[in-house]
Amino acid sequence: MSKPAYKRVIIKLSGEALAGNQGFGIDQEVIESIASQIKEVIDYGVQVAIVVGGGNIWRGAQANKNGMDRATADYMGMLATVINALALQDALERQDVVTRVQTALEMQQVAEPYIRRRALRHLEKGRVVIFAGGTGNPYFSTDTTAALRAAEIEAEVILLAKGKVDAVYSEDPLENPNAKKFSELNYIEVINKGLGVMDSTAASLCMDNEIKLIVFGLNLGNIKKVIMGEKIGTMIGGG
Repeated sequence: MSKPAYKRVIIKLSGEALAGNQGFGIDQEVIESIASQIKEVIDYGVQVAIVVGGGNIWRGAQANKNGMDRATADYMGMLATVINALALQDALERQDVVTRVQTALEMQQVAEPYIRRRALRHLEKGRVVIFAGGTGNPYFSTDTTAALRAAEIEAEVILLAKGKVDAVYSEDPLENPNAKKFSELNYIEVINKGLGVMDSTAASLCMDNEIKLIVFGLNLGNIKKVIMGEKIGTMIGGG
């Protein structure tokens, strides 16, 4: 049996990735595929935490542009991430993967509150932990949540799974097919070139804590490929 390249990882899933081709809501086939891929790497002994976005249900930034109070829009987005987290938990547990959802906003009827030591204990016991509710604060993205939680649980890498692209490009490859694909970058390049991989707060947090980031397409089998050390997508690290 091959040996995984990483022991503890955070998988960042955008809400858009969960929507699949329908563009909104939750595509059951996509979420089942994600669950099966995660089960596969759990069987190798990899400790997996997940941060999930909510853009398939609610786009706080767009609502703010349309006049809604920014904090209110962001809190609504945090609630959307909880819906996605519960759907993902259900898909995982139907595949016999023991899963816990922890939220930054307290909602005891559906999930545990985020407690770092409890999260670490779950991971050590082989449970998947899904972090929902963002950081619990408005003005911070779920990318920043992924960077923060990765630092807190000492994850070796953040796996940024994209629904529509398979790496980082100089421009949007869906609009410009001649956009340059990057195999490796550092965080300073990401910030200075404005590549849109993640916001500057999240990138700075990753850089300061020396957390690697791999951006790749959410195709069947790719999560396992990345965790086993196969070079796909774009590797980001360093300063």
